[in-house]
Amino acid sequence: MKRLLCLVLGLCLLASGCVTSPRDTAFQASTIDALLAGVYDGDMSFRSLLKHGDFGIGTFDRLDGEMVLLDGNVYQVKADGKVYEPELCVKTPFATVCQFDADRTIPIEPGSDYETVENLIDTNFPNQNLFYAIKITGHLVSIKTRSVPGQQKPYPPLNEVTKNQPEFDMKNISGTIVGFRCPAYVKGINVPGYHLHFISSDRTRGGHILSLKFAEGKCEVDVLDQYSLALPSNTQEFAETDLSKDRSEELKDVEKR
Repeated sequence: MKRLLCLVLGLCLLASGCVTSPRDTAFQASTIDALLAGVYDGDMSFRSLLKHGDFGIGTFDRLDGEMVLLDGNVYQVKADGKVYEPELCVKTPFATVCQFDADRTIPIEPGSDYETVENLIDTNFPNQNLFYAIKITGHLVSIKTRSVPGQQKPYPPLNEVTKNQPEFDMKNISGTIVGFRCPAYVKGINVPGYHLHFISSDRTRGGHILSLKFAEGKCEVDVLDQYSLALPSNTQEFAETDLSKDRSEELKDVEKR
């Protein structure tokens, strides 16, 4: 009887369009290599994306800024460095999300920089073949972020866009870092290693993180052992893009520039 009720409930959720990804699942829209190649037209609405997670990062239609999804709220850090809350009908060309439920919390020592934080997480979570959602809250001595302006067709590749990216230096600021550590085997699909975005506590500033230094903080980690990928189905640009090229060096340039 219990199994029958679960089946009925599942069918009802499917019919209503309220199906969500299960816990411990990294859900992704499109691929990082498609984004690197200039596939910037949004394919999935944020209303649809939120069915798969309440936590994550990504970008917006036409590459218009950096996305932070935190506590079920979508934030858009535009090229002016300010944070906006877009309508849920807006679409994304690339995003990674999950239903965040921390498995463990570890403290971050004062003075820790980006590399120190990476090493701390690697030490406490040595399995490099799983996905990890990372949420860090705290106070920073300094943090440097970037965003990118919306693009016009014909779209340039991402490493050309980031050559002129606006960068933002913030001092003495509190906020939350949102992101993922992905395994090496997702090369070409997602960003192997760390990909982190920031949003300030007052929800006014943020962006893709380039460097940082902590005054104090705590790191919550959700171990994700399932992975779901949704590819663009109605985007001509995606269909016509050559994804056989190795774009590893482009990605390193874009992530760390």
